[in-house]
Amino acid sequence: MRRLDIARVATSTPMGAEAYQAQIIGAARPALARTSTDAWRVDELVFRSLRSRLEGNRRLPLGRVAVAPAGVRRTLGRALFRGDVVTHRMSLELPPGAIDVVTLHDTVAWEFSDESAPVPAAAAELRRAAAVICVSEFSAGRAVELLGIDPPHVIHNGVDAHYFDAVPLDSSTLAGLGMTSPYVLHAGGAAVRKNLAALAEAWPLVHRERPDLTLALVGPPHPRRTELFEGMPGVRLLGRVDGALMPGLVAGAATVVVPSLYEGFGLPALEGMAAGAPVVAANTSSLPEVVGETGILTEPTGVALAAGMLDATSGDPSIAATVTAARTRARAFTWERSADAHAQVWASVS
Repeated sequence: MRRLDIARVATSTPMGAEAYQAQIIGAARPALARTSTDAWRVDELVFRSLRSRLEGNRRLPLGRVAVAPAGVRRTLGRALFRGDVVTHRMSLELPPGAIDVVTLHDTVAWEFSDESAPVPAAAAELRRAAAVICVSEFSAGRAVELLGIDPPHVIHNGVDAHYFDAVPLDSSTLAGLGMTSPYVLHAGGAAVRKNLAALAEAWPLVHRERPDLTLALVGPPHPRRTELFEGMPGVRLLGRVDGALMPGLVAGAATVVVPSLYEGFGLPALEGMAAGAPVVAANTSSLPEVVGETGILTEPTGVALAAGMLDATSGDPSIAATVTAARTRARAFTWERSADAHAQVWASVS
């Protein structure tokens, strides 16, 4: 029997990477059963720091491990992942196993100074790994160019099936969020690469033409978002929203806007496509790869984003046709398909 250890780090602030982890871990066993002739044992290892109160089944001084020399990390990895085991690391903080598979969502740690600094040994570990998985052709290309690794396996993310069946939130639920319809939705972080400055420049232009629209911003509190938008007319800072409400919130949006300069994949765009909301996205990084011709792609400037949002909310019949095409395109991005491709990678390494 072959063995797969899927290793991740516990977090109290789940974002897109955590959605990926939950979906792939949950689908690992059936995917291996479908795609491999071998019998597999699959274990999920959830690491947390020594004093953390987060849920997990392993403890590790994560801060010290992340900055440890490469040789120390290799030794620790061999001790943690013993035997003839395929180890899939879903966090670069964790040390490598003997048969090392790694997910690299993006290269932002090496490209943006306001992101977490890269793990010092990560680039060398990625070059030595048995396999590297990237979630887009764009991310794979940046990894090859910046880090000098062999071409990774490109496996797109999926979209939660609940988005296809989502019904817009009713007025009372929206009121509980401090919201009314109609609204434009942005969901995500507030790092520089998210390009919120351009969205803040765009919104007054939109609000002047569509004063009935509200801009709803979903994401963990961040001083950059607050500084840019607090007190701006027609804006609601919703903070974190219960995950159970997100499909309905997306489905009810007049448009979903993704103005990012850099996205490793761009899950909010795909969720908007699946839920039937027109998507306005910057024509940058992986977003054209996900959206294709089924959304409004613009330059990542305030003026261009404003024009895109105004087009998306114009009521033009062509927008309805675009939304229909987007839902069809989104159906190709399934987590089952993604998990099967992961299983093929796991079975191929030794």
